[in-house]
Amino acid sequence: MSRARLFGSLCGLVFLLNLARIVFAPLLDVFIAEFSIGEGTAGLIVTLAWVGSASLRLPTGWLLTKVPRHHIVVVSGVILALSSAFAATATTIPHLMVGAFLMGIASGVYFVSANPLLSELYPQRVGRVIGIHGVASQIAAVIAAPLVALTLLVDWRLSLWAIAAGAAVVTAYTWIAASRIDMPTAGQADRDFIAGALSEWRIIVTSLAIVGAAVFVWQGLFNFYELYMQAKGLSDGAAGAMLAIVFAAGVPAFFVGGDLADRLPQIPYLLGVVGVFAACVYLLTIVEGLLVVGVVTCLLGFVAHAVFPAVDTYLLDTLPDSTRGSAYAVFSSVWMLTQALGSSAVGTLIERGYTYDTVFANAAVALGLSILVLVVFERAGRLPS
Repeated sequence: MSRARLFGSLCGLVFLLNLARIVFAPLLDVFIAEFSIGEGTAGLIVTLAWVGSASLRLPTGWLLTKVPRHHIVVVSGVILALSSAFAATATTIPHLMVGAFLMGIASGVYFVSANPLLSELYPQRVGRVIGIHGVASQIAAVIAAPLVALTLLVDWRLSLWAIAAGAAVVTAYTWIAASRIDMPTAGQADRDFIAGALSEWRIIVTSLAIVGAAVFVWQGLFNFYELYMQAKGLSDGAAGAMLAIVFAAGVPAFFVGGDLADRLPQIPYLLGVVGVFAACVYLLTIVEGLLVVGVVTCLLGFVAHAVFPAVDTYLLDTLPDSTRGSAYAVFSSVWMLTQALGSSAVGTLIERGYTYDTVFANAAVALGLSILVLVVFERAGRLPS
């Protein structure tokens, strides 16, 4: 088997892992009705999936200094299969929360191990490979809402059972594909987790400063996007369509964003993408009408998803072999924890009486101001590249 087949299996696995994180967003109204909970509790379910994704990234980074990357990738698939089956049997909110948390753990373990592996499988095309891998991940986000709508004709639990079964099959194929090729050895020099991470602290801090607040806002926005669109006066069907559009726009965004990250100066490109994202969020809060909201939704989805391959390419292409896995694990852990808090923060503010427009407009302004400060630092040559 070639590296291309392993890459294909990784794309299949990341599809299921991202579906496991996204599937809870279109289920929020189902949870609110079935379990008689409020928006804050519903948002906490989503938050726990993303907290789970952050929780074991640091320990996984340490494991990568001891264990081959592809072994950890396979472990993540096993965790996903078991945790999805566990969540599918939930009859109480605590049970569902534990299941969501465990499903999140699977994605965290995967991304910390798979992204450095991808950059080492194709070291000359980091941005493009990360972008294609991201496309596979994003397709899952696109089909999450239609999949949930389809499974609701039978039972919402069916969507979780489908993830469990798919994860079992794809994980087995990934193990076979990895065992039949010569794996890259670039990461063998990364054997001191703490020293490796500390030596790259400027790159880690710079990355978090640029994209940390952006993903916090994005997490809170997309998980409540359908409810937000309903608050803007759209019908339930139109609101669901907007959620699908915002994710569909991310499919070309990953491919184009990864390609541009290979070609453009990485720090200015990152700052530009996040700045446009902030502008789009603010614009969304002031527009009305199905057509205009749809156009802004499409632009917002494209720009938001372009952030991810841009920052991954910057890190994985800049970090040396001797520190890549360790430093990326530290960044990824903190970054994911930042994302995870967005949903519960938005849910809590909405329950306290703030409108969606007010919450997201203020978030956009704060994000825009932070980017302006970072642009000044970049022009002064104070940010590492």
